[in-house]
Amino acid sequence: MSLSLSGPFRLQAEQALNGLRLWVDYVTGAGGLPLGLAGSRRPLRLLILDDRSRTSLAKENVLRLLTQDHVDLLIGPYSSGLTLAVAPLAEAHGKILWNHGGASDAIFQQGWRHLVSVPSPASDYLKALPLLVRSQDPSVARISVVYAKTGSFAAHVARGVADGAKAAGFDVIRLIPFDSPIRDARALLREALAAEPDLLVGAGSFQDDVVIVRRLDLASRVKTLAFVGAGLEAFYGEVGALAEGVIGPSQWEPAAHDGPLTGPNSEWFCSEFHTRFHQRPEYPAAQAFAIGIVVGECLRRAGSLEDEPLLRVAHTLETTTLYGGFRLDRLTARQIGHRVLLVQWRGGRKVVISR
Repeated sequence: MSLSLSGPFRLQAEQALNGLRLWVDYVTGAGGLPLGLAGSRRPLRLLILDDRSRTSLAKENVLRLLTQDHVDLLIGPYSSGLTLAVAPLAEAHGKILWNHGGASDAIFQQGWRHLVSVPSPASDYLKALPLLVRSQDPSVARISVVYAKTGSFAAHVARGVADGAKAAGFDVIRLIPFDSPIRDARALLREALAAEPDLLVGAGSFQDDVVIVRRLDLASRVKTLAFVGAGLEAFYGEVGALAEGVIGPSQWEPAAHDGPLTGPNSEWFCSEFHTRFHQRPEYPAAQAFAIGIVVGECLRRAGSLEDEPLLRVAHTLETTTLYGGFRLDRLTARQIGHRVLLVQWRGGRKVVISR
């Protein structure tokens, strides 16, 4: 795989890398990857190239993996932009891109066949938020959404929020794009607050969200605040007490799912992850581990390392892992079995408020 071991996506990519390392340990401990129902197993080796969070390097890396290293399995990078950059290469070579880190809806609008994804798409991230907020306070009627122009991920998050706000009956819905990395958070906030919103939502890079939240003294009259970056533990580490009450989306939380049908449960995952890496896993780690579990189940059922048999199994597979549900839309390859959670910072910790 090509992964961002440096650059802007390093924080989430490091979690993903550790999730994949733990998957390798799990597979090795079981004697290798299952190949068929008879119990045959193959050893697993993880080959990682640093793309430095750059699309040009990600493409170079994937081409090398496909044409020089001739990898059996191609796992995707972290970030929607990098996934969009390398997916056409996988498609052209007839190689499945096992996607754990790209959630932009644009990924599922290209007609690519050789794509298997575990994350819910970006438009689902905060789509349920407006209805949740309005159910708690029917007087809320105005929403402002600030989102990064860069790439397509943030725009799809914003559109999902807008769709949710329309369905919830919000009277005023403002979508305000900004240049990322953000330069003047105060000016952006003044524009967003001009409509006197009850709900303010931010969707940018993790650092964009941090910069905006540090200027939230301007938003003291807003009833509810939500930022995509608030779904990560690192958010509290960056903004401290300013995180209190802020809502964020999370693709996974340890106690949010029942026992899985496939692979180990979250309790095992959290314990082994902490023992191995001396930190708590977050959803980028869980979704990377989960794509490995899905790979293993597809290999077990297909009995082959060839991509077409694996693809047929993946497109009909319906199961649960510690990450939640897995089921692909057969026309778009969009993940429809998984659900995004909403979390809120309370007393210095994340609490699941919607699932």
